[in-house]
Amino acid sequence: MKIRDFIFPAVLSLLVVLTSCKETNKTSKNDKSETTMKKETLQSGITYSDFEDSVDGQAVALYVLQNKNGVEAAFTNYGQRLISLMVPDRNGKTDDIVLGYPTLEGYKVGHGGYFGSVIGRYGNRIANGAFDLDGKTFNLAKNNNGNHLHGGIKGFESVVWEVDSVSQNFIRFKRTSPDMEEGYPGNLDVVVTYTLTEENELRIEYFATTDKKTHVNLTNHSYFNLKGAGEGNVNDHILQINASSITAVDKGLIPTGELMPVLNTPFDFNTAKTIQAGLDGEHEQLTLGNGFDHNFVLDQNIKNEEGLLIAAKVTEPKSGRVLEVLTSEPGVQIYGGNFFDGKLIGKNNKTYAHRGSICLETQHFPDSPNKDNFPSTVLEPGQEYKSTTIYKFSAQ
Repeated sequence: MKIRDFIFPAVLSLLVVLTSCKETNKTSKNDKSETTMKKETLQSGITYSDFEDSVDGQAVALYVLQNKNGVEAAFTNYGQRLISLMVPDRNGKTDDIVLGYPTLEGYKVGHGGYFGSVIGRYGNRIANGAFDLDGKTFNLAKNNNGNHLHGGIKGFESVVWEVDSVSQNFIRFKRTSPDMEEGYPGNLDVVVTYTLTEENELRIEYFATTDKKTHVNLTNHSYFNLKGAGEGNVNDHILQINASSITAVDKGLIPTGELMPVLNTPFDFNTAKTIQAGLDGEHEQLTLGNGFDHNFVLDQNIKNEEGLLIAAKVTEPKSGRVLEVLTSEPGVQIYGGNFFDGKLIGKNNKTYAHRGSICLETQHFPDSPNKDNFPSTVLEPGQEYKSTTIYKFSAQ
């Protein structure tokens, strides 16, 4: 599938949705009746009007996907962010299970916490903000203790994306990242699609092509709390990961190049256990990461019928919600919200607790451009980057 295959306009679908949103918002500003407010307000309490603005001269809006089971996913094209995700529990009660902000303004500050955003051009860290390609050194933006993190100072999370197709259960974003943006070579044409299925799957597909040899590693940075955003920490969530090793890190969280076996360590989640059970262990890597902030090397022999790796499963006992992660990527970064301090106020005026979420960022490995023994992230002209990740939700 080529990038050009995505460019055909889905004019009718786009106009219907945008016109509907525009008319709803126009009415709500002139008529604050209960009926009007219900039309403008999503299940999560977020409103369309709070995400209508312009950034860098480009229009920003809110887009909503729904299925017949009550699942609702809201996106903004600023940073291509998943703003809210309403998912039912075992009793059918829906809650917003991703952290973030109630208005666009929160996402404009810094990197907006990367909440729900697409990450690029390179997810995770690149040591010393540099890599060599064909004998030439490329110096990237340094934004993390002398290293390069999540695409740099102004990565994909801080730009406005074009929406060229949207329907009730599908949305497609696209953008061209210009040559040398944040230090990366090549004009990179990127398309990302999200499909909300009737099986309660949020399917994310990434595509990219380049006109110069470059590195690409795209991911989604949603913070999950299956009890509901702002409902305490996630240490009681039960985690299972099909991974026999992690990429060990140094004090700067840069991989050393070692693939460290997880057997008999706190990082062994091959048998499901609570996140707290892992944190209760003692290990130098836990100290270096201030908890879990590590890339797990996925076992390549555990796949679904589509050929995607069955990466991880998270279960929240009280609500019964289950999140399964499937991916075409070789790794998944598990980040446990270690840097939250309980002071950040998010949606519904709730604070986000220390370790109040878990990120499951499917990816190639951190610092792959500088590690010959890691799977390559090089993209050549004439090739197509393609990556698929599924977040599947259920209740038990």
